[in-house]
Amino acid sequence: MAGSQDIFDAIVMADERFHGEGYREGYEEGSSLGVMEGRQHGKLHGAKIGSEIGCYQGFAFAWKCLLHSCTTEKDSRKMKVLESLIGMIQKFPYDDPTYDKLHEDLDKIRGKFKQFCSLLNVQPDFKISAEGSGLSF
Repeated sequence: MAGSQDIFDAIVMADERFHGEGYREGYEEGSSLGVMEGRQHGKLHGAKIGSEIGCYQGFAFAWKCLLHSCTTEKDSRKMKVLESLIGMIQKFPYDDPTYDKLHEDLDKIRGKFKQFCSLLNVQPDFKISAEGSGLSF
């Protein structure tokens, strides 16, 4: 009777041991895949944001050069909005993905960009696609 009890205990213990080992192996594999997928997702979205901000920055610097010699009151207002946009872009936390107001600041930059485009009377269309990203008018 003791021999059959030992066999039964070995079967029960084997089931528990295999369950525990399977759980650990699955957890390790899932964690590894999750890190890889998370890194890829972060790279993709980080690149999109960087491309968008870079496009705004290039647009702003080009217009700063164009408006540099203008002295009318309308141009003065444009320059004020433009300087504000450039300041927001320069303060954007490029190297801190944990910054809790990243999307809020990005929305403010988008709003300021739209305001500046309205003053210029242009209709920008920022697009991100497989071929690249950029503004069209």
